[in-house]
Amino acid sequence: MTRRPRTTPILAHLVALVFASPGASKPPLVVGNAAPDFQVITLGGTKLTLADFKDQVLVLNFWATWCAPCKRELPLLDQYYRAQQHVGLRVLAVTTEDSAPLSQLKPLAAALAIPMVRRFKGDYGPLKGVPTNYVIDRDGILRYAQAGSFTLDDLNTILVPLLREHAPVAPDPEPHQDQGRSDKAQTGQQRVP
Repeated sequence: MTRRPRTTPILAHLVALVFASPGASKPPLVVGNAAPDFQVITLGGTKLTLADFKDQVLVLNFWATWCAPCKRELPLLDQYYRAQQHVGLRVLAVTTEDSAPLSQLKPLAAALAIPMVRRFKGDYGPLKGVPTNYVIDRDGILRYAQAGSFTLDDLNTILVPLLREHAPVAPDPEPHQDQGRSDKAQTGQQRVP
């Protein structure tokens, strides 16, 4: 009768660690930590990564066409983006895999100012529901990660402080030289400060 050597529990654990598949235990997303990198291809074919949004405040919005809260949230995000893009807000609308085919999304994409993403690769899952929103600040730090749709109050509460944080300063336009005449003299009216 041959005797099999016993494997100690410590040795078995080490063997399991060595042969574990990479990425099998991804660290969870933690608000306050650096946001994971991602690669996207928009419906228009543009390739983007997290680095393309340096010094911007980015909202990653994961949504689906069959989701009623998503249908209310997407137009709100689009309007908010149109109003705040001049101060560095960016939004990517990431359609989930079980959403409508790309051909059906094209009319919606044409009506929106925010880019729709057709392919997303990155460690932002698994999603606990749709819509799910991630907000990344100008320094690439994850500042918000939650399933559930935004309201206007939510957007103001979460995004306005981030948009005010060390926003890029636009250069002052050169003063207009008009041969010594003031604005008041040119129009006959006083300018409102």
